[in-house]
Amino acid sequence: MPARPTAPLALLAATTLALTLASAPAATAAPTTTDTSDRILLSPPATPDTARTFTWRSAGTSTPTVQIAPATAPDDVRAVSGTTTATLSGRTHHAATATGLTPDTDYRYRVGDGTTFGPWHTFTTTADEADPFTFLYFGDIQNNITAGAAPVVRAALAAEPDADLAVHVGDLVDSANSDSQWSEWFAAFGPQATGGMDHLAAPGNHEYSALSLSSRWAPQFPTSGNGPTSGRDLSRTAHYTDYNGVRFVVLNSNYRNAAPLSASSWLNTQQRWLDRVLTDNPHTWTVVLFHHPLFSNSPSRDNGRLRTAWLNTLEEHDVDLVLQGHDHSYGRGNLTAHRTDDPDVHTGPVYTVTVTGPKMYDIDPGNWTDNGAEIRVQFEDTQTYQTVDVDGDVLVYTARTADGTVVDAFTIDKDGDDKRVTDTR
Repeated sequence: MPARPTAPLALLAATTLALTLASAPAATAAPTTTDTSDRILLSPPATPDTARTFTWRSAGTSTPTVQIAPATAPDDVRAVSGTTTATLSGRTHHAATATGLTPDTDYRYRVGDGTTFGPWHTFTTTADEADPFTFLYFGDIQNNITAGAAPVVRAALAAEPDADLAVHVGDLVDSANSDSQWSEWFAAFGPQATGGMDHLAAPGNHEYSALSLSSRWAPQFPTSGNGPTSGRDLSRTAHYTDYNGVRFVVLNSNYRNAAPLSASSWLNTQQRWLDRVLTDNPHTWTVVLFHHPLFSNSPSRDNGRLRTAWLNTLEEHDVDLVLQGHDHSYGRGNLTAHRTDDPDVHTGPVYTVTVTGPKMYDIDPGNWTDNGAEIRVQFEDTQTYQTVDVDGDVLVYTARTADGTVVDAFTIDKDGDDKRVTDTR
């Protein structure tokens, strides 16, 4: 049996071992990094049946990555490389688009830096043809988001847990570049709603700081890339997506902020593009959204330049829904030319003005009636969310308060070339 080392030799061996362990390469240690991703948002590109765009923030990474797999084959993971789009408030914004997806299919995904990833989220691609679905429509959230607007948002999500899409008509926040307000907005929807539901948004005047679009807008709400190629801010704000048989068209109505010296040219650029998009629409349904209403709920808030530029195009193409906000009240109507013998039925486009947040203004029907339109429903001091169900040739629109009270409702029925809009409340 070998002799045991003497005490001095044993001490030397122990000391040598300790020094060796202390100087071992760091790679052998357990990883200590954690995922820092937040504000994950899904945006539908032009063809959401086969693609999806993801945006998110992190503490900073040079290799933003999305891992994605079919929900029925969770091990069939592929990595999608992303890009860094901005660094704001000490956080880095990223974007990535997954293509080659299968229509009407559940997917799971997570975002990260290529090595460390956050939790898995799920979403469903749209069908490659018309398919029944539900979307939510929110007016200005804007003020007192956590205490005032978030309860309405959460009521909407609870009432319609299977809604595929959320549509926003501007003034999501009050101060365009306030990171704390954007944090409130994301918190109002929660990680499942932002990470698993598509969001489509038009900018409002409060998404502008003086004459500049919010630095956070494009990093959070990327366009489909098919909008007008000229005109200030239009490539970052105007676009369309074909979603389960509905063509959604987003316009930028902020001519006072984006084009104060060339408003007519800027609005006409969008009108010409809109006319082409509506002419080429292969779908049964069309929804157009922007912030400032063509018919204001207050005569002091007239948007005559918008009516001059866009109203005829919307009417000529018989757009189904024109969704707007800005007036901090509720209004719904149509041109008087579309009246029928039945007082509860009309034809033509439906124009709506809604508000989700607690900021409220007074109402008056004068701007509608003075410009050839009629107001069918109008009220003030009421926060609402709107549910729109689309199924074949029937569209059902319902406006509710946070407690579920229905305050407005109508259906649009299309039978061949005929179209009837029927008040149901």
